Amino acid sequence: MVVRTTTFGTDLWASVIGLAIALLGFWVFRSDARAAEGEPEAPKRIPVILDTDIGDDIDDTWALALALKSPELDIKLVVGDQGKTLYRAKLIAKLLEAAGRTDIPVGMGVGPQTGGGGQSAWVEGYDLKSYPGKVHEDGVQAIIDTIMKSPQPITLIAYGPLPNVAAALEREPKIAEKARFVGMHGSVRKGYGGSEKVSAEWNVRADAKACQKALSAPWDVTITPLDTCGLVHLTGEKYKKVRDSKDPLAAAVIANYRIWSEDKEAPESRSSTLFDTVAIYLGFSDELLKIEKLPIRVTDDGFTVIDPAGKMMRVATEWKDMGAFEDLLVRRLTGPTVKPPARQ
Repeated sequence: MVVRTTTFGTDLWASVIGLAIALLGFWVFRSDARAAEGEPEAPKRIPVILDTDIGDDIDDTWALALALKSPELDIKLVVGDQGKTLYRAKLIAKLLEAAGRTDIPVGMGVGPQTGGGGQSAWVEGYDLKSYPGKVHEDGVQAIIDTIMKSPQPITLIAYGPLPNVAAALEREPKIAEKARFVGMHGSVRKGYGGSEKVSAEWNVRADAKACQKALSAPWDVTITPLDTCGLVHLTGEKYKKVRDSKDPLAAAVIANYRIWSEDKEAPESRSSTLFDTVAIYLGFSDELLKIEKLPIRVTDDGFTVIDPAGKMMRVATEWKDMGAFEDLLVRRLTGPTVKPPARQ
C-alpha cells in the first residue's frame, strides 16, 4: 500500500511537470510563430502627463478627448495650468467621468482658484469633491512625484502656458532627466492662420519667462508651432461624424463647443482651430509631419526664433499629410475610449 501511494504521487508530479513544460513550449512556439508571421506584439503604452489650460480655448477639450481615445498613451495625471485652478480641475474631472476614466488623477496647478471661462456653464453645480478619483491640490508636486517615481521615462505633453512646468523644474530640476517634453508652442516660419508673418503665439507670450525655463531645460523637446497646429480644422463630413457621434465623450466635446462658441452656427458645421490635438499626436507619433531639428530661443516678448545659441529641439514645421491626421482624429474621437491599463 505504501509503495503504491508513493508511485502514484511520483507519477502525478511527473505529469504536472510534463504538462507545465508542454504549455511553456507551446507559448514559446506561438511567440516565435507570431514573430515569424509578422504579427506584432502588444506595444507598451507611453506613460504621459497632460498639462493644459483647458477652459479658455475649446481645443484643449478636443485634445484631452483625443488623448483618452489613443491606445498608445497611458495617462498618469492631468493638471490644469495658468490659474483658474478650480474651474479647470472641474472640467478635467467631469470629462474624465464622461470617459469612464476616473482612475486618472486630476491636479490643480499654480495660480488663483477663482475665475471661470467659456465652458463654465458645463460644470455649473459640479462638485469636485464628488470626483471618484484622486485630486491633487498641489498639481506641481504631483507632476514631480509622477515623473520621479516612474520606472519608465514620462512624456510631459503641455498645451498651454507653462507656469506649472517652470515651477516643477524650479522645485526639482532632475525631472528633466526622467522625462521628455512635447508642447504646442511657438511660431517659427508661419503665424496664425498660415500667415507668412510669425506671431507671438499665446502659450508662449502669456508667460514668456516660464516658457523660456521649460524649453531650455535639459530634456528632449518636441514642439508643434502654429506652422502646423494652426492649420487643423474639421469641416464637412469629417466634422459631422464627430458632431453626430453617440459616444459619451465625443458628445461632451460637442456640448462644450456649443456652450463655448460665441458664433452659435459654427458648432453645427465646423470645428474651431484644433491646435492642441497635434501635441497629443506628437506624444506617440510624428509620421504625418515633417520634423526639423532647430535651435530655438524664446524671446522676452513671446517669440520663438531660430538662433544658433538656442536650444536644439524637434520642431514640426510642415505637414506631410494633414488630411490623414484629420481622418485619424475623427476615427479616434468617434471610437471607443481606451480602457485603463492593467496595473502591475
